[in-house]
Amino acid sequence: MAKKSMIAREKKRQQLVQKYLKRRVELKAKLKGAQSFNEKLVLNRKLQQLPLNSSPSRLHNRCFITGRPKGYYRFFGLSRHFIREMAHEGFLPGVTKASW
Repeated sequence: MAKKSMIAREKKRQQLVQKYLKRRVELKAKLKGAQSFNEKLVLNRKLQQLPLNSSPSRLHNRCFITGRPKGYYRFFGLSRHFIREMAHEGFLPGVTKASW
């Protein structure tokens, strides 16, 4: 189980990303279409003034049950520990234990 503070911090980042997503996309589109160097500097400065945690690259995938950041399987949204447990208990349809 991850620390509650880390899970809360990640949720706060997700909310900030959603809040500033539209503004960030608009600024990046204007920046891409900017003609003059000065215009690019101004737009880049506005982009930098957004909160750091509003950047999607700062998000980290976590298991939605335990909050574990490592061993995360994107398809299930779970860590490897819970995938194994749930597969053995039959909660993940179509997932079987490998045997050869």
